[in-house]
Amino acid sequence: MTILSRSSVMGVRGLQGFVASTCPHVCTVVNLKELAERHRSKHPSCMPTIVVDAMCCLRYWYTPESWVCGGQWREYFSALREFVKTFAAVGIKLIFFFDGMVEQDKRDVWVKRRLKNNREIAKIFNYIKSHRKQPGRNMFFIPSGLAIFTRFALKTLGQETLCSLQEADYEVASYGLQNNCLGILGEDTDYLIYDTCPYFSISELCLDTLDTIMLCRQKLCESLDLELADLPLLACLLGNDIVPDGVFESFRYKCLSSYTSVKENFDKKGNTISAVAHHIAKVLRLHQGEKKLEEMLPLGPNKALFYKGVTSYLLPGQTSPWIFQKLKGIATLHKQVVPMSSDPESKQEIPVCADPESKQEIPVCTDPDSNQESPMCIDPVSNQEVPVCTDPEIKPEDPMNLEPEIKQQVTMVSETEILKIARMRHVQGESYLVYNILTSGEIECSNTLEDALDQALPSQAFVYRPMRQRVYSLLLGRGQGGTPSLNLLWLNQELGTQALRMDTLLACFDLLSSREELQAVEMPFQALCCLLTYLFVQVDTLCLEDLHAFIAQALCLQGKSAVQLEALQLDCVDPRAVQLGALLVRGLTMVVLANSVCGCPLRVGDFMPWNVFDGKLFHEKYLQSEKGCAAEVLVEQNRSRLTTFHSLKSVVCKACLREDRHIVSRQQWRPHHSGRWERQGPGSHRTSSGYSRAGQGQHWRNQGPGKRAPGPPPPTTVLCGSCLLPTQVRCLQVNKQEAGSTSLSGGKDTRPPLGSSSVFLTAVHMQTGLGSGRLEARRDG
Repeated sequence: MTILSRSSVMGVRGLQGFVASTCPHVCTVVNLKELAERHRSKHPSCMPTIVVDAMCCLRYWYTPESWVCGGQWREYFSALREFVKTFAAVGIKLIFFFDGMVEQDKRDVWVKRRLKNNREIAKIFNYIKSHRKQPGRNMFFIPSGLAIFTRFALKTLGQETLCSLQEADYEVASYGLQNNCLGILGEDTDYLIYDTCPYFSISELCLDTLDTIMLCRQKLCESLDLELADLPLLACLLGNDIVPDGVFESFRYKCLSSYTSVKENFDKKGNTISAVAHHIAKVLRLHQGEKKLEEMLPLGPNKALFYKGVTSYLLPGQTSPWIFQKLKGIATLHKQVVPMSSDPESKQEIPVCADPESKQEIPVCTDPDSNQESPMCIDPVSNQEVPVCTDPEIKPEDPMNLEPEIKQQVTMVSETEILKIARMRHVQGESYLVYNILTSGEIECSNTLEDALDQALPSQAFVYRPMRQRVYSLLLGRGQGGTPSLNLLWLNQELGTQALRMDTLLACFDLLSSREELQAVEMPFQALCCLLTYLFVQVDTLCLEDLHAFIAQALCLQGKSAVQLEALQLDCVDPRAVQLGALLVRGLTMVVLANSVCGCPLRVGDFMPWNVFDGKLFHEKYLQSEKGCAAEVLVEQNRSRLTTFHSLKSVVCKACLREDRHIVSRQQWRPHHSGRWERQGPGSHRTSSGYSRAGQGQHWRNQGPGKRAPGPPPPTTVLCGSCLLPTQVRCLQVNKQEAGSTSLSGGKDTRPPLGSSSVFLTAVHMQTGLGSGRLEARRDG
């Protein structure tokens, strides 16, 4: 039996391996169909429900053989449909939870994962360059945007998907407990610590039989001579996503030394988990209830962090015997905010938090249709409602009196109705990043397959930065500077508003001058043409052959099934094509963001990747186009496709010409000494309204990690997938080192206006967008 976690550092340090090697009886083979039948007999009015931690399941769900080319999205959609159908056939309801944000106290762990991902990506490209083929599954890296598009795929399949307002594991555990669920399906050892419904392993699931492994926390406690209530303490002493493992390293060593000295024939290397559990059971328990925990443990300056870690495992209504004195304040109650249901009419019990002075339970707002702007508790000092505090920097003098300075949660906008709508759409998984930007000015997105050593293509984050800045202007500009207000875009139903929404979307991509041609494009290619035009305006190193490949694959995809795409074989794998596939898919996520912000002028299905992009198919067309194959060959001798091919190509080329961007064949280029391909003649790098392109003769990435670009830094802190500098350090580098010709000063973007229409009269005002110290970050999935 092998139990695989979604990450080697996910959950409690070392617990996964310990269970597999030392106490395998914790793992029991179960059949979910049989469990559902028993549940149904005990609760005839309640449909057996499994809560799915979707982020843990992405690798399990992605079964297509090819993954390096940008994603086999039609095959992936087919696999998801089969997964859902299998559970529905046995009467099991699935509720899917997705991570909605990274909590600040888990940011360090998140940073380490991004750094690890970058090293893995570098190895992947080294392999491709050496072998001209895809690496084995042991180097598997999920395609860009997989988590985002999985949400929309599941919704398309009629499934209930919820996006968390914090780390998803707590909300998953809370939902499972409060709704009497059959169990939790995931791969995170934290689910062994929470006192909630049973925990099933997704990695051990056999979909044909619905057999899997149930990890029993009661059996784990028996093996360690602990109580269920001891597990949160054990988790924090071992190290988890909140408490770094280095905090108690010396303490664990002392436990191990003491433990091995009293054990005969004990492995001299010992077992840290057994040793720490033994210390809890035989030493700490002697004074439980008599001494404060910090009197028995070397907490030092980490008192507040430690108690926050312990209480992070306490679900609504639960307490810990290790915290015998009531914790004041609300710093440790932020975990009690759970979107229990996306149904505003739900009659489920509302989670509560306790006022330490009045000892009364106070409802915490979880209803998306609530009139409250944010989760609320009562400030015991002022007796006023305040948002639940999530500040990770609290440092109270007495860890048993955790009453930090209570600060109003800073939101980037103040309109109650807008925040309520954004929150509802966020929780229901209908938008992407919008609520995060409105409430905190923070966004996260994944590492992606791009070669940091390739000087010929810019960073994906850098390419899409002008578009993101226009979106920030819409979300945070309060309708100033010529931008339409969110009230108008989201709530207005008057005639003509839909046209305004579409114009606003085009303005986000700086394409208003080509409005008529782009709006005339047939579905589902309209969004794709907008994206391709934006890309070719932004990136001078894209050539005519690239455009041919992008268009041809989208056209040929329409007539191919998942089975046909699975059978497609490639002669070789080209590293540049790998990057271009990831670049386009990343762009589709940006279309999701812009479309959500603009009031959804485009149908969501028209830019879902399973309808417009296939990685292997694009790779095949790219290789053919590079060899000089004619358009007839690219569209597989289909006359109807050929007509559409030339039509779409004409739209993109004409739109680019309006921006003084001439798309030419690679044959008209010459190799530059730096390894970058440049068009012959003067002005090989343009500096017009694209803004993201480098200035004359300047490389895309002219700085090493940690170095600043010339001139004043922007007022945003950019935490990126490659340099990952500390959050307090200002950085212009994102993923492939975001460097370019932007000139930022005084907290404002000083470049020219973003569009020719009155929709955008000014560039993004960065100070009102992402304030100083905020993050534009990158995140897994």
